[in-house]
Amino acid sequence: MPRRNPARERPQRRKNLHHDREPAADAFRCVGCRLDVPMIAPGTAHRNHCPNCLTSLHVDRRIPGDRRAGCRGRMAALSVTVRPDGEWLIIHHCQSCGELSANRIAGDDNALALLRIAMRPLSDPRLPVTALLAL
Repeated sequence: MPRRNPARERPQRRKNLHHDREPAADAFRCVGCRLDVPMIAPGTAHRNHCPNCLTSLHVDRRIPGDRRAGCRGRMAALSVTVRPDGEWLIIHHCQSCGELSANRIAGDDNALALLRIAMRPLSDPRLPVTALLAL
């Protein structure tokens, strides 16, 4: 193998660095799967969770979109619930302060991830399925 002459090598070209830019105001990075998530979501005015893994950050206090929570902890998707009109809500649990919150699903949320957490009670061997069917 021939040796390279360091004096004859061309200088390295300057690369465009993307990590020195400020993040776009219309997107955020998921703390769970590190996906860049657009703020615009079909079916909701305030996206507050990742459509891929359903992980959220504890940013809202009482009103969706107020961004007044001081915790800023990671919120894991715990379960789903359904309103009387048929709309699904994700129940998030803050892993820092322990607070629970209900968030509307968006039209582009991962359907498989939603069904996984919806079916979680049925797969728990400690809970008798007959008790769930009686509801």
